[in-house]
This record gives sequence, C-alpha cells and structure tokens, in this order.
Amino acid sequence: MTRFEVWAPNAERVQVAVRQGETLVRHAMSGLEERPGWWGADVAAAGHGTDYGYVLDESDEVLPDPRSPWQPHGAHGVSRVYEHGRFRWTDHGWRGRPLPGSVLYEMHVGTFTQEGTFDAAVQRLDHLVALGVDAVEVLPIASFPGQRGWGYDGVHLWAPHEPYGGPDGFKRFVDAAHARGLAVILDVVYNHLGPSGNRLGSFGPYFTTTYSTPWGDAVNFDQAGSDEVRAFVTGNALMWLRDYHVDGLRLDAVHAINDHSAVHILEKLATHVRALSAHLGRTLFLVAESDLNDPRIITPQEAGGYGLDAHWDDDVHHALHATLTGERQGYYCDFGSLDTLAKALTRAYVHDGGWSAYRGRRHGRPVDVERTPAHRFVTFLQNHDQVGNRASGDRASATLPPGLLKVGAALLLLGPFTPMLFMGEEWAASTPWCYFTDHGEPELGRAVTEGRRREFARHGWAGEVPDPQAVETWRRSILDWTELAEEPHRELLEWHRALIALRRSRPELNDPRLTRTAVDTGTAEATAGAEEPARWLVLRRGGLRVVVCFDERPCRVPLPRLDPSARLLLASGPAVRLENGTPGAFVTLPGAAVAVVA
Repeated sequence: MTRFEVWAPNAERVQVAVRQGETLVRHAMSGLEERPGWWGADVAAAGHGTDYGYVLDESDEVLPDPRSPWQPHGAHGVSRVYEHGRFRWTDHGWRGRPLPGSVLYEMHVGTFTQEGTFDAAVQRLDHLVALGVDAVEVLPIASFPGQRGWGYDGVHLWAPHEPYGGPDGFKRFVDAAHARGLAVILDVVYNHLGPSGNRLGSFGPYFTTTYSTPWGDAVNFDQAGSDEVRAFVTGNALMWLRDYHVDGLRLDAVHAINDHSAVHILEKLATHVRALSAHLGRTLFLVAESDLNDPRIITPQEAGGYGLDAHWDDDVHHALHATLTGERQGYYCDFGSLDTLAKALTRAYVHDGGWSAYRGRRHGRPVDVERTPAHRFVTFLQNHDQVGNRASGDRASATLPPGLLKVGAALLLLGPFTPMLFMGEEWAASTPWCYFTDHGEPELGRAVTEGRRREFARHGWAGEVPDPQAVETWRRSILDWTELAEEPHRELLEWHRALIALRRSRPELNDPRLTRTAVDTGTAEATAGAEEPARWLVLRRGGLRVVVCFDERPCRVPLPRLDPSARLLLASGPAVRLENGTPGAFVTLPGAAVAVVA
C-alpha cells in the first residue's frame, strides 16, 4: 500500500497512474478537505520500486511527481516509489561537524572520477581524509536532463540524479563520508529550475512572471499560491538533511531569489533547519551564495538578520585572483592592488558601500568586524564558477607558477575565514573544468552554446569556447588521478597538507575574531634591471605571520616587533631565510614565495 498525494490547485480531476505489468493503470484521486488544492489516493498494488505519475484533467499525458523521490527513467520519465526506511545506515553515532574551524572541499560527482558515480567517489574519500579537509561540498545532484551536466538545471529537486547512482547511491556516499569523519554539504538550487523536463508549472503556480532571473522564470515565493511553493522548498531542504543525513546545504545564488514576504524564505529555511537540528541532535548548517555583500544574510535572527550560518565571499576570491594573476577584465577591474587584498583579508568585503567601477554604482554594506565571526565567510582561490565560467575552463595552475600557487594556498588556508578547495586544486590538476551540458533538444543545445560564446565575448575572454554540448568537453574535465605521483603535483599536494595541518595545530589560525587579523603591505627595494620593486604582504594572525612575495624578484620583508624566540614554521622553498636579531627581524624570500613565522 502506498499513499499518493499531490498539490494541483487548478485541476478539476487528478489521477495517479501506477505501473502494473507493462501498463500504467489510472486511479482516481480525491480532493483533501483539510488541505485545499491537494489530492490523495491509496493504492494497494504500489510499493517500493513501483513506477507512477499523475494525469491532470482530460490530458492523456502522465507527468512525473513534483516531489518525485526517484527518477530512474530520466528527467522526462515517470517517477518511482522510494521508501527511505529500507536503507541501512551505519552512521548512528554521527553528530555532525561544526562549520567553525572546518576546511571545505568542493566536488562534482560526474567529473571527480572516471566512472562519475557516488560509489566511485567513495573510493577517493580517503584522499580527502589524508589531505585534512572536514567537509565535502557536492555540486547539485537533483535529477537533470541527460547524463552529464553541472547540475544547476535540475528539474526534480527531490530525486538524486540516476546516472550518479540514484537515491541509494547518494546514501552510500554520505554514510561512507561519515564513517571517515567527513561532513557532507549539498549544493541546492531554489532560485530557478532547468528549462528541459520542468513540468512543475502544469501542477500549480510554482513560478511567477512578476520577476525574472538570468536562467528563466522566477520561483514564486511571494505571489498568489506561494504558501505551498515555500513549503515545497523548505520541505525539500529538510528532506536532504533528514532522509539523506546531509550535514549542510549550500544555497545557490540567493541574490536571484525574489521574496518580499514579511518573513523571507531564507529566514524561514534557517528557522526550520535549526528546529530539525535540535530534534536530531546533530549539527546542521546553511551556507548561501550571495552577490549582495549584505551581512544581514548571516546576521542572527535575534539581531534582525536571516540567520544563515555562512555565505560565499567572492570579494576575497577576486582580490586574491587579481593580485596573483594580474587579470583586470570584467569584475576584476575593481581588484588587484595590495590595499584591496588587505581589505578583503581583514574586513571580508571589498565592496562594503563604496563605488564599484564594474557595476557603475555603489555596492554592499560593511561587515561589523567586532561582532561577526570570520568563519561565516566561505572563501576560495578556485571554485566551480570561477574555473568553469572561464572561456576554456582553465584552472589557476594553467597560468600561475607553482610558487604563486603556494602563495595563494597559504593566504587562503591560513586566513581568518572558512577556506574551501576545488577538487584537484590541492595538486594543481592540469585538467580544465569546463561548462558542459547534455540537452536532448537540439534547439536548446544550440542556444546554450551560442549564449556562452556571446557571454564570454562581452567579458573580453580570449580563446576558443568549448562547445558545452560536446562529449569531449565533459571528458576533458574529468580529474586525472595519476598526476598525484608526478611533479610538481606531488609537491603541491604536500604543501596543501602541510598548510591544513598547521591550521589545525595553531589556535590563532582558528580564532573567529576578525579584529585579531591584520595585514601589512609594502614593496622591496628594486633590484638591478627591474622596472618595479617586488610586492610583499604580511598576514598577522595573533603572533603568527604569513609572509609572501608576489613577484618573481626577491623580497626582504621587515617583521617589526617579532618575538626573539620566533622561528620559521613553514616555507615554500629552501631559499627562504629568517633573520631574527639586531637590528631587527627580516624574512628573505626568493621570487613568488611564502614563509610562516611564529
């Protein structure tokens, strides 16, 4: 016996079509008096593994369930009954892992391994444990059209993508991660749904034309019928946390969520997640991607904020990237100076109410550094957007020498914020990570390809843009794990391991107070034949100093007020020297190098 329920407020008749043998047998559904707009029916012949769908009014089309838990026939196929209680978990003692002090690792299931499945990804979890990370952030897995894609065009938000391994496959992945002490964060998309296979609008007012997003119709969070849509989204979030034992959710592009309700959907989500955390006795958290530079997102509800636990801080990435690479096109035009990088590392936002040349207006709001803990800002040198949205999907390792990669890693992993690595970054993977899709409709595929090329042309990116629909674009993006045994990959992997181990061993590197972080910048004396002096920066975390030289020319960096007992804890190469005596303390660095002193 299975109970079927569906929200279809505009329908006059609803049937559930349940597979019996080779046919889908239709069963009448009744309106639920206690839940207006909802229809329900009990079907004795249905159980775990039974295919089904819904038929609205006089249509002959069988539609998948808006809350489909399992889509074994793809995004366009019918749904399948899935009973969560049948899976045998082994993580009964797992109580989660707090976000403060954690190091995150972003991964895409379809390109993390050659197989591109949850089970294959499990075989690489021990690598992450040895690296020292605490949580794996998985790009969206909600069922999307085709076999391959980033996952941000998902259309069945409740069903793990079948080519990855479906519901049981994802549960095995989470269970295996917990067995190794790793938390799992899942990327979810609530600002839009993909265009192909999206049939939610047939059932009810899930979308509104009042607003628009760069990806299509906006989800209806504040217009007529939005109460059930809001319940759909909050229910989905709780389902991942409760039924799949996920530890946290990363909310995609919340700046594209339009909601003028008295209680914003983000605040509602935070309230429900806190209640579930208390009920389960397990640490749960929400991380938002936001382009608003508005600290209200992470301000506690008691202080008038939305109460989310953290959000992605693009300003830190932009400041690091522009300083290391010298790129100034697009949004990087607002970044690149040492002063800008110093502001990002100490105040979280560069744009905190001041002028943005890229936007042609003022942008952002200041962070209260006295009251806002640094762990609320997730920072990165690379992520899926910052790599995949480059014309050729080139990683930082394609343009930066190993010395500057070490500099960037040190400022990221020893900085005050919650650091996140992008899969393969730890060994400077040579494989690109491109934008790829698998749309079955030729017109949609062409539109995506042409749209990407126009977008890159506007931003001034050079080079040929790989066709997102080409299978080879996806294949080129799969990690090559054989590189770990080769140089310089092996050396960079050991560098990342050493940085994370140092972060663990020093309490000042996990101090949440932004007021305990300071930055000094300067330039070294110009060497013979050099047009400009070398730039240096010192990141101070309590009594610990991270000293970096950004240029190929050597730097001799002064360290005033250094304790006489201080020593060199870590250096990016053997040529780094610490002089700690009369008349003062100095670190001598060859070009593009870093030292940690305490």
